[in-house]
Amino acid sequence: MENVLRPLLVIGGSVLLTLAIGWAGDRLLRKADERHHDTPLWGLLRRARVPYQLVLCAALLRGSYDQAKLLEGHQVGIGRTLSLVLIGAAAWSVIRIAGAVVETSYSRYARAHRDAARVRRVRTQVELIKRVVSAIVMVVAIAAMLLTFPAMRAAGASLLASAGILGIVAGVAAQSTLSNLFAGLQIAFGDMVRIGDTVVVDGEWGTVEEITLTFLTVRTWDERRITMPVSYFTSKPFENWSRGTPQMTGTVFWHLDHGAPVEAMREKLRDILRESPAWDGRAYSLVVTDTTPNTIQVRALMTAKDSDDIWAVRVAVRERMLTWLVAQHPYALPRVNTSQAALLPRHPPSPDGVRLHKDHEFPRTGRS
Repeated sequence: MENVLRPLLVIGGSVLLTLAIGWAGDRLLRKADERHHDTPLWGLLRRARVPYQLVLCAALLRGSYDQAKLLEGHQVGIGRTLSLVLIGAAAWSVIRIAGAVVETSYSRYARAHRDAARVRRVRTQVELIKRVVSAIVMVVAIAAMLLTFPAMRAAGASLLASAGILGIVAGVAAQSTLSNLFAGLQIAFGDMVRIGDTVVVDGEWGTVEEITLTFLTVRTWDERRITMPVSYFTSKPFENWSRGTPQMTGTVFWHLDHGAPVEAMREKLRDILRESPAWDGRAYSLVVTDTTPNTIQVRALMTAKDSDDIWAVRVAVRERMLTWLVAQHPYALPRVNTSQAALLPRHPPSPDGVRLHKDHEFPRTGRS
């Protein structure tokens, strides 16, 4: 009877104690979350209840398994398995708790500051800090798991002796990965590009959606995703429309006939902008910027508070101005001349015998 009751008491007691402590902890976190609605810390900590209970259960079983007198022939293997589970669950708990603390700090910062650019910068740094912490915890956990095996302990001295050579080989083999890793840290703390920034890369306009230690994702206006290595943003030029103030200046170009009513177009541009909610009222202008033998180039300039509004106001100005020209001044649109060219007048023969042909402007010798 003792051989049956002892394992049941040890294992069952460990499991029941784990469930009781986990239930009590979850109740306390839930009440704290209900009382403090302004901070998400307690609600985020509830996500760590599963790894926390797993850590508690593995620790209780690891400490009391010797008293269970169960499967004594496999006691070493079972003890090592419980140690591996304990290390893995502890790493999982640390990652969840660190994520909850970082997310809470970011939420408080976002509520306290109104500067959108600064908030995006902090968000980018927070995301990369979470990934760095997770990577470090996972590496330490894997190393701790490996050290539970006696063979790995014996190999530790030889590994340390050859660490220099291995480091050189690994550095050469993973040069691209390491460059992306350091580029990710440079982007996070160098404030080059942030999550939510509007950028133009390789001719594609979009918004930075995700930044990791190795790659960056840009969401384009048509909902496509462009994934690029972060080293691209530290080695090649790109446009960042969100740097500095979000205010922007946009332009619209038309190619029109030489007789286009430029002064009337200025007045029409003013009326269009006054009716457009996307225009911020700072500035506008309309000038002739270039001429060709057949057309003139007219440029309209307008301002807006951010990249989204400048796109909207440019589209509205381009469409409404063309509609107005077609309805009120159709002669201003570019035309292709198809009438016959005027002929050159006849000229008497020159003293040297050279005369002009009646249909051509180029001279030819006076040969019959």
